[in-house]
Amino acid sequence: MDERNRTPRESRDRQGNGVGRFFRSLLGSRFGILWIIVGLILFYNLYAVFRPGQSGPQPEVAYSSFIEAVQRGLISSVTISGNTVDGQFTQPLRVANGYVYFPDEPVPDTVDPVQVRSVTRFRTVIPDNAQVEVADLLRQHGALVQVRSSGGISFSSLLVSVLPFVFLIGLLFLLGRNLSRGQQNVFSFGRSRARVYDVERPQVTFADVAGEEEAKAELAQVVDFLKNPAKYHRIGARLPRGVLLVGPPGTGKTLLARAVAGEAGVPFFSVSASEFVEMFVGVGASRVRDLFERAKAQAPAIVFIDELDAVGRQRFAGLGVGNDEREQTLNQLLVEMDGFEAHTDVVVIAATNRPDVLDPALLRPGRFDRQVMVGLPDKRGRAAILRIHTRGIPIAPDVDLDGLAAATPGFSGADLANLVNEAALVAARRGKQVVDQSDFEEALDKVLLGTTRSLLMSEEERRLVAYHEAGHAVVAYFTPGSDPLRKISIVPRGRALGVTVQAPEEDRFNYTRSQLLGRLAVLLGGRAAEQLVFHEVSTGAQNDLKEATQLARRMVGLWGMSEELGPVYLGLGEQHVFLGREIVQDHSIGTSTLDRADQAVRRLLDEAMERAERVLREHRAELDRLAELLIAEETVGPEKIREVLGEQPVAATEER
Repeated sequence: MDERNRTPRESRDRQGNGVGRFFRSLLGSRFGILWIIVGLILFYNLYAVFRPGQSGPQPEVAYSSFIEAVQRGLISSVTISGNTVDGQFTQPLRVANGYVYFPDEPVPDTVDPVQVRSVTRFRTVIPDNAQVEVADLLRQHGALVQVRSSGGISFSSLLVSVLPFVFLIGLLFLLGRNLSRGQQNVFSFGRSRARVYDVERPQVTFADVAGEEEAKAELAQVVDFLKNPAKYHRIGARLPRGVLLVGPPGTGKTLLARAVAGEAGVPFFSVSASEFVEMFVGVGASRVRDLFERAKAQAPAIVFIDELDAVGRQRFAGLGVGNDEREQTLNQLLVEMDGFEAHTDVVVIAATNRPDVLDPALLRPGRFDRQVMVGLPDKRGRAAILRIHTRGIPIAPDVDLDGLAAATPGFSGADLANLVNEAALVAARRGKQVVDQSDFEEALDKVLLGTTRSLLMSEEERRLVAYHEAGHAVVAYFTPGSDPLRKISIVPRGRALGVTVQAPEEDRFNYTRSQLLGRLAVLLGGRAAEQLVFHEVSTGAQNDLKEATQLARRMVGLWGMSEELGPVYLGLGEQHVFLGREIVQDHSIGTSTLDRADQAVRRLLDEAMERAERVLREHRAELDRLAELLIAEETVGPEKIREVLGEQPVAATEER
């Protein structure tokens, strides 16, 4: 069961009371009972000194003052033990330097007021062999007399005085034994920090994972093996020792691993690869050994290593030297994965979003035998994910989850969860009891475009921004194959002064050359509108130029879409993880070829700019009407866009 669907009672049962957790962890520790006994002895000591009725240590009273207090009848009870008398006055009396000042006596000015105490209990020492006379005098004046033997040692005094030292010496002895061990020490640096999820607690299952049906089908075989290992052992089959989950961040790799453990009902050890590596040499390898020893002791089990690339990067990547500690940790991981016995039912599941940087030794058969792709969900998967994340949220009947799924291409599961949470926050801020469609739309704008900024732009700046965004919109509207327009706004959001949002009707996984050329024209439509209307350009096209240039470089260097070079892969536009690789990469490409590639990129951008200007000149009236509407209303939806721009051309000749 998902964390969001737990009732408050289940959450309390899962977490437990803070005091209860403390005592359970104390009793479970190696010296828990010892610490409890020492604490009880210290508590008894404090109670013996500061027991009820005492404000602190009893003040010493001179014998003469004691006798005078007895004769005045101001003592209620005493306890005589040898020459020591512990007693109690019938009323609080002032005592300073052993002298008792009775109620009818003032305290002299020569006595320091700080030394004067008002007490009800006292202690005094009487002369030898005077116990009988003192006891008779006390009885004559109505005091209660108790006599206690002063010889021998009681069990309680022995417990208070001797046993604490015995326990402390024993504690130091045990700690000293731990310090003498080679690979284990007091600080447990070599112990694995993996978190173990109990199989008896509610677990995540495949029902809590949506949008990854292919990955779930692939992992279902692992679940079946962990549930019925004997069926596979009889025929001599061996479970894949490692399953590598590969996909962009936020696609649910960790959730899938937990779902496998929940479906199989086996212990689940979760650890991040970065927790293996420390500043001390050998600690990472020791933690790897400890993790696999714990997992094999509870087999069948699952070991999940998140962000595997933190420790599994290639042991040499370009220039410079490697990290010895990280490489030792990687070597130990390789040994542990390859050192399983034939029928050790332990599966290692790892997750990474950079499989290209992993060491080849990790990916060979016998270690990570399978690679499961966990990609971004499609439209149907996004709708299913939205339904999962809105289970515990009251949503209005007008909320169209399928429409939201269509409007969020490229969103991962984490992005969709954030979208639902942002919509709930918007509804709560507005004081609503349910989340409606307008809350989701505002949350989507915030996620895609950023938070609205209150900038005081002049009329000239607003007009420039309006024509810039209208230029994007007009070129997109009248360019065949472009995505439909969802919104145009000149309200500043994030770092942008205005936005033009396009929402594809269907997910696209492959693009043609004409579609990419149309995309280049749309990106340069804002700059073309500025030149056409104001005969000037501004800095507002910085991001447009960056995206257009990167797209043109990929078209030329990766996809072979230029006429100058043809179907040649040059590797231009790729982003290298390691600087060393980029420096020492293959230099078989000549400088003349690179010059021709640069000329091809420039030609694509120039042609896209000319195409955008041609479309805007042909539809100058629509451009002006849309810009004026933006100046007046600031934000325009799809209905008004169609009303201003008219009918969109259904068939047109695509430029190639």
